[in-house]
Amino acid sequence: MYKNSRGAFLYLLPAIVLVSVFIYIAVGLNFYYSLFRWNTYSAKVWVGLANYTRLLQDSSFWIALKNNILFAVISVTFQVGIALALAAMLEQKWIRRLGGFCRTVFFVPSLLSMTVVALMWQLMLNPNMGFVNKALQQIGLGAIAIDWLGNASTAIFCVIASSQWQFVGYTTMLFVVAIQKIPDDFYEAAEIDGANPIQSFFYVTVPNVKEMLLLNLTTTLIGAFKVFDEVYVMTNGGPGRASEVLGTLLFRSGFREDAMGYASAVGAVVFVITFVLSIAQIRMFGIDSASQPSGR
Repeated sequence: MYKNSRGAFLYLLPAIVLVSVFIYIAVGLNFYYSLFRWNTYSAKVWVGLANYTRLLQDSSFWIALKNNILFAVISVTFQVGIALALAAMLEQKWIRRLGGFCRTVFFVPSLLSMTVVALMWQLMLNPNMGFVNKALQQIGLGAIAIDWLGNASTAIFCVIASSQWQFVGYTTMLFVVAIQKIPDDFYEAAEIDGANPIQSFFYVTVPNVKEMLLLNLTTTLIGAFKVFDEVYVMTNGGPGRASEVLGTLLFRSGFREDAMGYASAVGAVVFVITFVLSIAQIRMFGIDSASQPSGR
């Protein structure tokens, strides 16, 4: 028994070392560096919690946090709620014949690079030659054709829309896999009891995809608070700071203003938010793998 345990530990050792160095130690160092004022050309000066005090007084931080929360709410609605409904629809008997085609269409956007998707949407929303404004003009709605990414009230929503377009199909496919593992007997029993498709969805499908629901909810929320690529490519946080998020605030503080200690504080806040949300969701769902049904 001891030899088997030692052998298993040796196999796990490389993974433990890599995770420790690139995750746990890195996170610890980030918190440590956030307590200093420093840049790439100067020595570190201890300032304690001054970077966090500055963060709380920075209006750009609150704008970025608000945009991240907005990103999270909309992403959960589409990438979890609507994706689950789409997955359930794709598994209905009347559409299963087209299931393969539909799954491919939904999944393809997630295979594209985030940068490519952001550039594509940037071109589509271009006020002069973009597809969106030209389409609005063709159908007689030219009056509402605006500079979507240059307008402070619409920029962040356009960025969020591009993200939903890319990832709703991905989470839908994950839900399809989870739904396919639910025994047909469950649905047959619900049908015998007089349940309609909507009732079967809420009382059979949703409870039996709880693990996948937790996974998608967790990854979607974490992704919403770590978002960077789409915002950086499409708006760079503008116009002004209207579409600023924590990721672009961190990048601007660290690599443009060379305030590495302040950027480390922003990174620490992002870590705390995502960590607390992950733990809260795990506690809320109370997943018990032994209670899950076996596959078909």
